Amino acid sequence: MGASACRAGRGGAGALAAALTTVAALTGSPAAGAAPSAERAPWTVYHADPEGTGAVGGPSFSAPRTAWTSPALDGTLFGEPLEAAGRVFVATEDDSVYALSARTGAVLWRTHLATPVPATQLPCGDITPTVGITGTPVVDTARHELYVVADAEVTGRPAHELVGLDLYTGAVVLRRGVDPSGADTADILQRTGIALDGDEVVFGFGGNDGDCATYHGWVEAVPVGGGTARFFEVDPAHGDDQGAVWMGGAAPEVAPTGDVWVAAGNGSAGSSTDPYDDSDSVLELSPSLSLLSYFAPADWYADNANDRDLGSSPPALVGGWVVQAGKSQAAFLLRRSGLGGIGGQAAKTPVCAAGDVDGGVAVTGDVVFLPCQRGVEAVRVAASPPSLTVLWQTTSGADDPPVVAGGLVWAMGGPTLYGLDPSTGDAVVRVAVGQPANHFPTPSVGDGLLLAPSGDQVVAFLGSAGRPGPPTAPPHAAARTRRRAGPHR
Repeated sequence: MGASACRAGRGGAGALAAALTTVAALTGSPAAGAAPSAERAPWTVYHADPEGTGAVGGPSFSAPRTAWTSPALDGTLFGEPLEAAGRVFVATEDDSVYALSARTGAVLWRTHLATPVPATQLPCGDITPTVGITGTPVVDTARHELYVVADAEVTGRPAHELVGLDLYTGAVVLRRGVDPSGADTADILQRTGIALDGDEVVFGFGGNDGDCATYHGWVEAVPVGGGTARFFEVDPAHGDDQGAVWMGGAAPEVAPTGDVWVAAGNGSAGSSTDPYDDSDSVLELSPSLSLLSYFAPADWYADNANDRDLGSSPPALVGGWVVQAGKSQAAFLLRRSGLGGIGGQAAKTPVCAAGDVDGGVAVTGDVVFLPCQRGVEAVRVAASPPSLTVLWQTTSGADDPPVVAGGLVWAMGGPTLYGLDPSTGDAVVRVAVGQPANHFPTPSVGDGLLLAPSGDQVVAFLGSAGRPGPPTAPPHAAARTRRRAGPHR
């Protein structure tokens, strides 16, 4: 598979230059010309940082050049490429993790973790022919490790395992079962990205596509140094089910306080007389996963009854505010200091006409970029009076989860990666990357590269920072953490 680049836009180079110089005024992000350290910064978690802003300064990619296309990998890619230590990390639905050279795209190591689960063993779903690693991993640069949750076939049944890998060799240094007690392991899917909260990894569980069978939404925190996992359960009452924590593949967001932010999907309660069950919600959880604050729309039960889950995307944390949009074509503005409970929004506005919001968002300054099915949409937050204003919705074809880098908004749409003018949504850059395996692909930026996933390959583009150097040498073995792999749960 090849990749080609062409410049495009309304007004050519002049329009592109204007976009790069006005992005700081619009979003508060730096335009092209960031410091060298920013140009070579890593990308270690879904959408760049613990709060999932998906926004970095870094180099300009206004005239991207193809750096490399990886070899075909052993399975499809549902997660975002990560970069650290001169290596690009991706995980496949064949339960393999790869480290690629950021300089050349060559495979430095591949670790096959387990036998993936045949799709025919699951009651429903849209991942075929096997389900392996679906959520984006996370890199712990302090421990020199990468963590991933694999769906594995164990004694003929699906099981979910947290696995830690050495960044430099791919050796397995941690393995433990993470299935919630009592869950039917065929009915749950680990779809969210993985996050780090201190010495714990945090992730969510939902159901398979189609919401078949019986499952509960979960948030789980697992100490990587050993210890008891903690859980928060959505729809926990007897007879309740659903309430997926999936967020279109986005990771739980971790605030500087250690609090964890997630959104949950539709639950089983579908009548105004049903008691509220934490579904169709925004949830703020403490580091111990106790519920601190929540929000649900006033018609949460109707959302549940019509598959309009609020949690098809993550909360967008914008200073003292939270913006949440899902499948109901509405965005809610919430106070971060207290989410307001049922119907407690500070403001509400229509968004994403005739389409869902699916996947991670990007945030720069007071602007949130939403992945609407009909095209990425920009929404501005105002504090006084509290309000949301739609600035634009792109007609370019870019409709997957966006990130912001080097002064442009980057999002995929089919086989094309688009660079959008943040002030208008016009496409000023288009590059071909090949057809992705799903409608949640999201690019990343690391070590001066713009990285995009296709079906079973990664395509890398060079910007103004130029080609990366060779992968960094591993630190002395004594400086790297080692732990014995644990038994299946």
